Amino acid sequence: MFVERNDNNIEYVVGDIRDKSRILKHFKDVDYVMHAAALKHVPTGEQFPEEVINTNVLGTKNVIEAAEECSVEKIINLSTDKAVYPINAYGMSKALAEKLMSAHTGDTVCVSLRYGNVIGSRGSVIPLFLDKVQKNLPLTITNENMTRFLLPLSHAVALSKKCLEIGQGGDLFVIRPPASTIKTVVEALELHYGKRLEKQIIGIRPGEKMDETLLTPEELCRATTFTDKGIEYMKIPKLDANIGDYFYHGKDVVMSEPFTSANTRILGTEESLDLIKYAGLLE
Repeated sequence: MFVERNDNNIEYVVGDIRDKSRILKHFKDVDYVMHAAALKHVPTGEQFPEEVINTNVLGTKNVIEAAEECSVEKIINLSTDKAVYPINAYGMSKALAEKLMSAHTGDTVCVSLRYGNVIGSRGSVIPLFLDKVQKNLPLTITNENMTRFLLPLSHAVALSKKCLEIGQGGDLFVIRPPASTIKTVVEALELHYGKRLEKQIIGIRPGEKMDETLLTPEELCRATTFTDKGIEYMKIPKLDANIGDYFYHGKDVVMSEPFTSANTRILGTEESLDLIKYAGLLE
């Protein structure tokens, strides 16, 4: 979907980023583009990888080219943790979309914002759990020990604005959220409802990871950390030199670990419940 703003009114128009002519029509007189369009369903992407390529990779190429032709000032590409060490078609396509953004050399500034699960989004398991609770159905759990980042939408929006303000060509921005195990999320809901919830283990779906990764060691070594309104972010500039230039200082340097949902701050039951409530999913 494209969003076009004129005279302080927001007009919603339906379009397809596979159709460059359609994008060109709606990018006229646009200053900034928040590129969030993608095929995001992981299992579906495993069955139909060509469709993921057409939308997430070639569609992103269309967005960049149309933005350049229409003199758009800046594009913020909304990416995903699944782009790091990707094991599924969706993650691979988003990794390539990031590469398209960082490789662009035109007048339009291209910036990527990578983050994990937004609490309450369609990719989050919490709304599914809440729906199961309302219907008195067992919670379908892939693996209780699976970890996932927990990110309130307000934090993702705040960083999107920061990208618009300070993002330079090829920059990658990452938010450093806490995480929780699926087991802890379920325990948080049980604490909220004051009862034990029935569970059904269904196993990991095709293309899923036990833990998610937001930054590689190579990216971490170039990252600058900053805090805005109590939220911690990281900015990774475009890599123009040899990666070794960042590590070698006359002696061997030990590579750091990647930043994952398993080695970030892991929330306990009450903390997880508080964050879910803060995100507005529970009263």
